[in-house]
Amino acid sequence: MARWRHILPVVLGLGLFALGVFALYHLLKPVKAADVVAQVRATPWGALLSAFAATAAAYGALIGYDWSAMRYLGKQVPLRVVAVGGFLGYSFGNTIGISVVSGGAVRYRIYSAFGLNAFEVASVSTFVALAFGVGITVIGLAALALHPYALEGILPVMPETIRPWAAIGALGLLALLSWLSVTGRTLRIRSAEISAPSPGILFGQLGFTLADTAMAALTLYVLLPAGAPDFLTFLAVFAGASMAGVLSHVPGGVGVFEAVIIAAMPAGVPLDQVAAALLLFRIIYYLVPFALALAYVALNEARLAGGMVTRLLGDVPDQLRPVLISATSAAPALAGVTAFAIGVYLFLIALMPSVRPNEVDPQDLLAAILFEGGALLSAVLGALLLILSQGLARRISGAFWLTGAALIAGAVASLLNHLDVESALLLVGAAALLGPFRREFYRSARLTRVALSPGWLILVTAIVLSAAAFFFFMHEATPYSASLWTEFSSTANTPRALRAGLAGSSLLLIATVWFAVQPARTHTRLPDPDALGKARAVIEGQNPPEACLALSGDKALFFGDGGDAFLAYAVQGKSWVAYADPVGPEAAIGPLAWAFWEEAYDNAAHPVLYEVSGRYLPLWIEMGFSLQKIGEEAVVPLPEFSLSGSKFKKMRAAHNKALKEGLEFSVTLPPHAPALIDDLRAISDSWMGDKVGREKGFSVGRFDVDYLQNFPIALVRREGRTLAFANILAPGDGSRVAVDLMRYLPEEASGMMEFLFIEAMTHFRDAGAQEFSLGMAPLAGLEARKGARLWNRFGAILFRHGGAFYNFEGLRGFKQKFQPEWRPRYVAVPPGVTPLAALKDVALLIAGGARGLIGK
Repeated sequence: MARWRHILPVVLGLGLFALGVFALYHLLKPVKAADVVAQVRATPWGALLSAFAATAAAYGALIGYDWSAMRYLGKQVPLRVVAVGGFLGYSFGNTIGISVVSGGAVRYRIYSAFGLNAFEVASVSTFVALAFGVGITVIGLAALALHPYALEGILPVMPETIRPWAAIGALGLLALLSWLSVTGRTLRIRSAEISAPSPGILFGQLGFTLADTAMAALTLYVLLPAGAPDFLTFLAVFAGASMAGVLSHVPGGVGVFEAVIIAAMPAGVPLDQVAAALLLFRIIYYLVPFALALAYVALNEARLAGGMVTRLLGDVPDQLRPVLISATSAAPALAGVTAFAIGVYLFLIALMPSVRPNEVDPQDLLAAILFEGGALLSAVLGALLLILSQGLARRISGAFWLTGAALIAGAVASLLNHLDVESALLLVGAAALLGPFRREFYRSARLTRVALSPGWLILVTAIVLSAAAFFFFMHEATPYSASLWTEFSSTANTPRALRAGLAGSSLLLIATVWFAVQPARTHTRLPDPDALGKARAVIEGQNPPEACLALSGDKALFFGDGGDAFLAYAVQGKSWVAYADPVGPEAAIGPLAWAFWEEAYDNAAHPVLYEVSGRYLPLWIEMGFSLQKIGEEAVVPLPEFSLSGSKFKKMRAAHNKALKEGLEFSVTLPPHAPALIDDLRAISDSWMGDKVGREKGFSVGRFDVDYLQNFPIALVRREGRTLAFANILAPGDGSRVAVDLMRYLPEEASGMMEFLFIEAMTHFRDAGAQEFSLGMAPLAGLEARKGARLWNRFGAILFRHGGAFYNFEGLRGFKQKFQPEWRPRYVAVPPGVTPLAALKDVALLIAGGARGLIGK
């Protein structure tokens, strides 16, 4: 069922896209392609300049969305940063589609550099999406109330009925929002809660939405032919088409938006001119801002890199430096989208008539050969770019170089195809924009991995179907016959396009089959002595204490291509659950994480990251993980740790009493003598005998001789008898220390943990360590505020009232006695996986199975 919930939106989006294309096909059936092209070329420069001015005003209003969101959150971010972040987010988000996701990813990279965390940036994206949805609904209803005949040809309702209901809807929604805003109340509808910002922010945001919608509508309106409805009537049409496009989840609402606009045009308006206006609108409102934003990021990436561009234009201003560094990390995804779009473009221009019959000699064999080669090469390179686009998004270096070569070859093909200089310049410009991002494509992974993902296959299928519809639209005047395949001449446009389409489609089919038969490449190593030795060498070069748990032997080890970084993970059901942050040099973490993601999906599993810190949060966001806080790690800064002072009065007295009673602390280094191991085993067995359930694993160490031989062991003795022990995790330079497996004789429980912690912290502080981890307090720090996520509210309630299951609050209270810093820990889940489902799998891994979980 969960799988269907993940697939259904994609299938629904593809279905709506197909319906939109089908509707457009019927609406444009009487239109000739040549007429549309002629209308585009004949558009007056005045109309084009007006459209560009309206687009600039619309994007200015869009930036106001982010400014309002910052006011709502009470965040002080420089206006210049908000302007750049908003423009980049909307330029990329509007074109890629699903703006709340794609634009939100760009926003996160930018705003996180100014102190906003992942949840606050998500709040910005959610605020923007809701503001747009509510605002355009109010605008659309108000416009329909004033002009109920706007959608007469689309809605199966009489205009006389539309007017009062639209007016009631607009006024009612405004009244509800105003009431919620003024009173501060929250409206509950089932499990959803709706609240409104302060009146100033609310009406300011409605103003931005009105300006955005009106200017976007004006961009299209000035391009429409004579006979179009007046602007206020058209505003209602535009609002309805925009909402239909958003609700369809089709990227950019392609097909759906156009179908609504064309269907709403009055009778007698030339459809070829409307089609030309819609084409120009797509280019001016979507593609031009996207290209400008990409060029802006590429240019500043070159400035950040130094060299000639920096000498010519100067260095990046300090205020914008974190913004542009953050935006650059989005380059692979943007390059992938750009390559995919150019691939579609090359595919389609191969299917267009390249020459007019009166321009060439029908007997010119050289022209026929050049035209044929140019069309075939365009189709093949277009198909190749469709394939390479997913490699670019995955940061594969080979895809970067092949894409550059394909773009240059595409420029040559365009020149061969009737000297198409405009297309050649476009492709050379795209290759130039790609150049500054070369450092972002660092992976040596193969292109064959995840190329057969459902999303990629659906996109390619949609492109092939659209190309077929485009071919029939462009060549509808030519009746089909078998002789078309063998007709060669400089004026044989339809046969040439037919053969080019076959070549491109064949390449896609061959590539898909080839990808499917490639053997899977595994990075996983079972925890055998060789793999553990390899992991041990990596751990010694790092200092996170939790990395040492990879040596426990109950987790598989997933190594990167270079073998210098790894993830420790275990399999439970359909989840591959990795524990804590990846281990290794920072440069190797990105490729390692992507490889783990891909191999999990290659094995029909879901990658899950448990107990990760905030260190690699941007990477997890970029990969599509959603994060939920699951607790807080208690970390004591050791340089200032001391029992002196009033806040440690009781602890100091208890510690002095333990010393007077003869407790002694020492640390023994590996290898450990068999006699000591026997003493520790007796303590462990006695400790386990006093517990319910079997020994835990996965996120904690276990009593295993080979495992314990890797670490120093802290001992508490009295008169030579060992009473308690703990293995110490202090990898690398030993600056970060943690206690892992702590066990003691049951009769010595009183004060033993506190004594051991104090002595261990004092010992390692004197040895030069900087911090001491007391481990994570599960569910600590979660808040059950109104509007909080369901998991946060559930976790907060369980933390306070779940004592029958586990003493969450008591554990945090014990650790708080040491006055630690509290650092958040998260579980990261991919799309389609809920945090509760992932944590269920984690619980089974820690407990050693369902029987162990029930026993506890």
